[in-house]
Amino acid sequence: MEDDNKDLDYYMNLPWTLIEGEDLDFEGNPYHYIDIKEIPSFTFCAKTIEKARENYKSQLRLALMVMLESGDKITEPDKKY
Repeated sequence: MEDDNKDLDYYMNLPWTLIEGEDLDFEGNPYHYIDIKEIPSFTFCAKTIEKARENYKSQLRLALMVMLESGDKITEPDKKY
């Protein structure tokens, strides 16, 4: 598929590599996060892993929109950096 034909919907439907984890905020409260391996600048945080799983795609959509508008290279899953 040519890069010119890859739109937001194409990227939203890729099988991104999700990295889930838990950490503490500055006050010592736990939070859960989702990183996307192929997009190093992407992290979504929520109070529960369930909320993170439910809602990370809205932030992913915004991140991909900015990357597409800026002409940034988007590394797709299963491709080497």
